[in-house]
Amino acid sequence: MFAKPFRVKSNTVIKGSDRRKLKADISAAFPSLSADELSELVPNKEELNVVKIYAHKGDAVTLYVLHKNPLFFELEKRLYPTVYVLWRYPALLPTFRTWPPVLQKMIGGADLMLPGVVVPSSGLPDVKQGDCCAVTVVSNRAPVAVGTAAVSSAEMHSSGMKGRGVCVLHTYMDNLWAFGDKSGPPSLPDAESEGQGVYGDGCEADEEEEEKEEVEKSCPDFTEIMDTLLVQCFLHALKSKVKKSELPLLTSTFLRNHMFSCCPSGKQLDIKKSSYKKLSKFLHTMQQQHNLVRVKELTKGVESIVEVDWKNPELRSFSVPEEMDSEAAPVQDEGEGQTPYHPPEITTLYSVSARLEPLFLDANKSTSSSVQCFSSPVFFFPSDSYVTINPTLCDCLLEKSEYQEIESLKWDDLFSRTLGRMQECYQAVFPGQAPIIKKGHIEPIDISVASRGSNKKVTLIKNLEVYHLDPAVVATALQHRVQASSVLQPIPGAKDKVMVQIQGNQIHQVGSLLLDHYQIPRKYIQGLDKALKGGKKK
Repeated sequence: MFAKPFRVKSNTVIKGSDRRKLKADISAAFPSLSADELSELVPNKEELNVVKIYAHKGDAVTLYVLHKNPLFFELEKRLYPTVYVLWRYPALLPTFRTWPPVLQKMIGGADLMLPGVVVPSSGLPDVKQGDCCAVTVVSNRAPVAVGTAAVSSAEMHSSGMKGRGVCVLHTYMDNLWAFGDKSGPPSLPDAESEGQGVYGDGCEADEEEEEKEEVEKSCPDFTEIMDTLLVQCFLHALKSKVKKSELPLLTSTFLRNHMFSCCPSGKQLDIKKSSYKKLSKFLHTMQQQHNLVRVKELTKGVESIVEVDWKNPELRSFSVPEEMDSEAAPVQDEGEGQTPYHPPEITTLYSVSARLEPLFLDANKSTSSSVQCFSSPVFFFPSDSYVTINPTLCDCLLEKSEYQEIESLKWDDLFSRTLGRMQECYQAVFPGQAPIIKKGHIEPIDISVASRGSNKKVTLIKNLEVYHLDPAVVATALQHRVQASSVLQPIPGAKDKVMVQIQGNQIHQVGSLLLDHYQIPRKYIQGLDKALKGGKKK
């Protein structure tokens, strides 16, 4: 329900009578809450706001907000707790467990399908159809989603755990969560997993890993969603990326340089999880059933798009999504797949200031332009040789107090003064994309270890977005490698950035993934020296 931005209609302070009614409604909806807990949730003397909103599909929703965090939302006269409340009272609702990758799909708007439910040894919670329930991920009992049971527990068992399990209304990382302080879920040990490692050991781990893989294969809704995303990226690429002069265009290049760049932020295009499984099958369907393109096999296994029907009604009527980020488009797989990620080529540049502009007039450089860093000019001129100061050099490089004193400069002094008066920038070039130029130094990927309750260690990874690495994809890859749970946490003060948090000191494994798989140069990774002793060093 809150996967897309909502519109705020009003925001007012609650009245005393309405506060008492809210407290009574919460008590009736969630009788397990004690009187003290109710008073904590709805304090008598603290400001509590009532926010009326319209969800993106037009549903009228009322939010109850305390200390800037939405605590409950009311939909069709029924109250639901937000994840902020459930992190304080994790046992408030009956709970279903699932795998961390499934959370990413729920954040995107998908419901929890029964093949994605991990059944604990104690069995499923006892629910009736329509009951309010929560969803957690394996190894952490802090809820990450709220919804209603699609069917009763008995029907879930009788169906063989197939079909829809929970109709998801709200998740961690959605727009309702973002309306609050954007804090992350606490680490609450999952009794089902404790004592067994994260997923158990030996055969149990293998069985659960197989079950996890089966989940992703057997959810029909996920396949349908991926098919829709595939068509959207395909039409978007044809309409706004491909030029007639590029044809014929290798299908692999079309996917890598155009379709991936059209994938909306927060989503991951994966053809293997669609009903088509292969790009060639999808493109032939677009050719035979929609007449959008004509594909030709050049040599065995190598195909090209040789023609596009730009006047096709389906293509002409397609609207490019407004939310697309012009710089989004990491070309990567889910850590270990077939689509290669290529690290950026990073070059140091120096911007030309207004004072230095006369020096670069012959190079047709303006004040706002950038020039590449000089590469050891002393190799061409002896460092002890001198350059006579002319009026241009005087204005550009000398201080006023030096005008009458300095008549010449050594070459190395001349260049050091020049660079000292320029602002350092960097240029990052990603395959298939226009160069990105930004001021300052490029931020390294930062890896650190922190303690979370009971002195448990977690590894934090920041700045992945700078290198066009999707934090959700990296988190999933690490989960497969180290068999530990992970979550995405917002970074305070950093807009549109999140960090990956994974259990344990995993610096060695993180370093291996970044250095070996993603081929990120070591100099752009900070914190590798904090790996556990005895770990294999690169």
